[in-house]
Amino acid sequence: QVQLVESGGGLVQAGGSLRLSCAASGRTFSIYGMGWFRQAPGKEREFVAAISWSGGRTYYADSVKGRFTISRDNAKNTVYLQMNSLKPEDTAVYYCAAKTKYSGSYYHLPSLYDYWGQGTQVTVSS
Repeated sequence: QVQLVESGGGLVQAGGSLRLSCAASGRTFSIYGMGWFRQAPGKEREFVAAISWSGGRTYYADSVKGRFTISRDNAKNTVYLQMNSLKPEDTAVYYCAAKTKYSGSYYHLPSLYDYWGQGTQVTVSS
């Protein structure tokens, strides 16, 4: 089992920044990659960004490219999501997820992730 705990959410004005953290514990040696997803009220969960655990290859949704940066600290078993130039449409609950199997470049599918955090609320005011 892998446990994931997110932190860093909050309320910010449009144009501001936040950094989310996701700390992994348990069988972290089994992690192949980690991702961030978000879900706004009445909408489906959508992919935001992902990173491979060993090589550090990154993937981003088009809507956040150039504004968000995902990174990892393997020594701390922690993944970060630096969010800059935030927009009201970024408002959502953000979830961290871990996958334990290789799936090529298909990091954007929620169904490929085995473990999920509890989520952290990000609210961007206009």
